[in-house]
Amino acid sequence: MKKNSIKTVVAVGIGAALFFVLGRFVNIPSGIPNTNISVQYAILGMLATMYGPVAGALIGFIGHTLIDLSWGGAPWWSWVLASTAVGAAVGFMGRKLPISEGVFGKKEIIAFAVINVIANVIAWLVIAPVLDIAIYAEPAAKVFAQGAMAAVANSITAVVIGALLCAAYSKTIAGKGTLDAE
Repeated sequence: MKKNSIKTVVAVGIGAALFFVLGRFVNIPSGIPNTNISVQYAILGMLATMYGPVAGALIGFIGHTLIDLSWGGAPWWSWVLASTAVGAAVGFMGRKLPISEGVFGKKEIIAFAVINVIANVIAWLVIAPVLDIAIYAEPAAKVFAQGAMAAVANSITAVVIGALLCAAYSKTIAGKGTLDAE
C-alpha cells in the first residue's frame, strides 16, 4: 500500500510539472481569445488513467494553477476547476483500463477515447463556462465559444497523443505469462 502511495505522489509531482511545462510553453493559438490548443491533456489523461481520480485531480489542479500563476496574474479558477474535473473524471472512469498490466489494445483505446471525450465535454462545455459566468460575470456567448474550442482541442489531443503514449507505455510492461523460467 505504501509503495503505491509513493508512486502516486511521484506521479502527481511529475504529472503536474509536465502539465505546467506543456501548457505554458507548448501550445498553439486557436483563434478563440485566451484559448489554446494544448497537449498537456494527453499527459493528464494517461496519468489519471494509470493512477486514478485523486492523482488526476491533483495533476490538473496543480498544473493549471501553476500555468495561470506563471502568466503573472491570479489563477482563473473556473478553468483550474475544469482541469481538475477532467483529471478526476478520467481517473475515475479509466482506472479499470489495464494499461499498467501491459494491455492497451483496440478495446482499451476506444474506452480511453470515450472517457476523455466525455470528461472534456463536461468540463469545458458545462463546468468552465458556467463558473465563468457565475464567478467572473463573463458574457455567455464568449465563454461557451471558448469552452467549445477547449472541449474539441483537449479531446483531440487527449485521445490522439494520450492513446499513443498509453500504447507506448503498455508495451514496456511485461504481461502475465510472458517471461520464461530459466
